[in-house]
Amino acid sequence: MRVSEVWRYPVKSVGGEAVDRAVVEPWGLEGDRRWGVVGPDGFPVTARECHELLGLSATTVDEETIRISARGGDSILVETPLGVPPVPVGHSRQGFAPPADADVSEWVTEQVGRPVRLVWQEDPSVRRISGAHGGQEGESLSLADAGPLLLTNEASLTRLGDWILEGGGEPVPMSRFRPNVVIAGGEEPFSEDGWEVVRIGGVRYRRTELCDRCVMTQIEEETLQTGPEPIRTLAQHRRWDGKTWFGIRLVPVDLDGSAAGLAVGDEVVVETEEGR
Repeated sequence: MRVSEVWRYPVKSVGGEAVDRAVVEPWGLEGDRRWGVVGPDGFPVTARECHELLGLSATTVDEETIRISARGGDSILVETPLGVPPVPVGHSRQGFAPPADADVSEWVTEQVGRPVRLVWQEDPSVRRISGAHGGQEGESLSLADAGPLLLTNEASLTRLGDWILEGGGEPVPMSRFRPNVVIAGGEEPFSEDGWEVVRIGGVRYRRTELCDRCVMTQIEEETLQTGPEPIRTLAQHRRWDGKTWFGIRLVPVDLDGSAAGLAVGDEVVVETEEGR
């Protein structure tokens, strides 16, 4: 098996960027979901309730700058708010975050049609992974929902697509699931469900849990309208514990506080008890 795609999402719930390689930090890919959108009350605003966020995309310019672009071609540069006093936010286990410049929040507000503010996660090490989501002592994450990295399998998407076609629907692209790592080759559909430890390139990862899927996967990326798939079909084939499932959440386990690389083409090896 090999890595076929690597994705980074500089702003949570905003379109991301495909990259050839990325740096893996203890809390996820470098620059992944370090920015978030909040409302006037400081609580998160995501594409679940504000589909217009998916009409924007964010790309990395350099270590301290990202660019957010709208479909019409307009864009704005966003600088990391170093030294800016933090404001209260409602992100789970976060509490406070420095805000972007006012003109940035005004621009995003205009694009999405509701008052919002862009905030930055200054220190990912303080947001621990919940034990309910498989976290262990000392493990942390960015502003991602529940785990540092999300891995999906092309074989699983193909099987899901076949099921959707059998039901008279149209298959959905992998981008609907917003993965960080996509793998291809050599494995049966949904075999990733059973992986406990996987080595990608030179880094070992522990599976914290399977990923339960929400309404965001049903938002058609071009029209921003909500359709029935893939949740309708996942509910027929991949539903248990009251949820539908696709992909697995991973946490790097051997970085020792440092960082390592992840690249398209890296070998993916599932480790067994004998092979560890």
